Amino acid sequence: MPTKSREDSLETQKNSAGHEVSEADPTAKHRIESTLILDVDESAIPNGGFQAWIQVVGGFLFYFNSWGLVNTFGTFETYYIQIFPKTPSEIAWIGTTQGFLLVLVGVLTGSLHDKGYFRPLVLVGSFMIVFGLMMLSLMTKYWQAFLAQAICIGLGSACVFLPSLSVVATYFSTKRGYAIGVVVSGGQLGGVIYPIMFRQLLPTLGFGWTTRVIGFMALGLLAISNAIMKPRVPPKSKGSLIDVAAFRDVRYSVFTLGLFFTFIGLYLPLYYTPTYGLIKLGMSLTEAFYLTAITNGASIAGAIVPSIIGDKLGPLNLMIPCSLITGILAFTWIGIHTIPGLQAFVAFYGFFTGCLITLPNPILISLSPSLQDVGSRVGMSYSIAAFGLLIGSPSGGALLDLEIGDFLKTQCFGGAFLFGGMSLFVLTRFLIHRQKKDRWASY
Repeated sequence: MPTKSREDSLETQKNSAGHEVSEADPTAKHRIESTLILDVDESAIPNGGFQAWIQVVGGFLFYFNSWGLVNTFGTFETYYIQIFPKTPSEIAWIGTTQGFLLVLVGVLTGSLHDKGYFRPLVLVGSFMIVFGLMMLSLMTKYWQAFLAQAICIGLGSACVFLPSLSVVATYFSTKRGYAIGVVVSGGQLGGVIYPIMFRQLLPTLGFGWTTRVIGFMALGLLAISNAIMKPRVPPKSKGSLIDVAAFRDVRYSVFTLGLFFTFIGLYLPLYYTPTYGLIKLGMSLTEAFYLTAITNGASIAGAIVPSIIGDKLGPLNLMIPCSLITGILAFTWIGIHTIPGLQAFVAFYGFFTGCLITLPNPILISLSPSLQDVGSRVGMSYSIAAFGLLIGSPSGGALLDLEIGDFLKTQCFGGAFLFGGMSLFVLTRFLIHRQKKDRWASY
């Protein structure tokens, strides 16, 4: 009954307000209606309970088998360098294309989710991920690995990535940052478990069966996600795939450009520290493989802890110092000349990488006009940022000189773009404060 009374009160308020302003300002009534509708929407959000948290579990498992496989590529790359007569830059195209497609296709999958196609998207995506892993287990040539890992798994991951995140976002408002942090940490945990599995099984089972075991594990986890996730918000009845009007919001556009710059530099240490350890520091292949697991293990904490703090301080307010520290860390890589030093570096860098992967999601959701637009708004932003992911690691790889062990240009390249992204996040914060005249913790 309290809910019914509140809805009646809001309806009365809407009619009264609309009558008062309709003659004076034709657009004001629309603004009032939009505000009141969003008010009702917020009141219906569960913010907890079994059904809400089970969505978090489902999203966590989808991330485990999408971003988790992207975060595992450093291990695959170290193996591919041993078996393919290709440069690190050429091999990096497999991983960056996989991540690029995962993020780029979000502009399509996010909009399709908003229109009510959640179930077909995650079913098709789950099939493509498992099929891609099984085909990868049969590969003997570079182009076969590219088709299976970059194209098939990349497209499949794109189908489950944003839809699962968008569903979780509709179940929370006050705890949204924390819930999203838990979901995103699934990608980091996948980046820990899968490299360890790969390294432990490879000597005894070989590449083929090692990859098949990973595929069977992904099949089981994806089946659970498909069974338990359920959209809460009704689909949009109309709208185009690309919301051009979103880019008229300068805050949204500047933040998206900041993500693009950040993605250019962010993954360079993740991809190339194992190779750095092998060539520059004389690490064993086993030690180099575990660098990826250390990085992703630290990023689990980096995904969850800042999300809890971000709910109180504002995610953008937290993302700015995290971006600054990540840029500084990228340059400290230059001065690392010992194995323990490199292991400590990847742990710290992994933590702050987790921050930068998690915090953009609640920021973009806050910049969306309604929950029904979350999928398309987040998808468009990530689709632009995807081009940074695509060109960043291969460009950094092209700057490497493995014959003499020279990583300096690659290290400076990544650090410079991370600082560029941080500067644009600062500008976004300024624009939000100037436009809304709000307290600094609101974003």
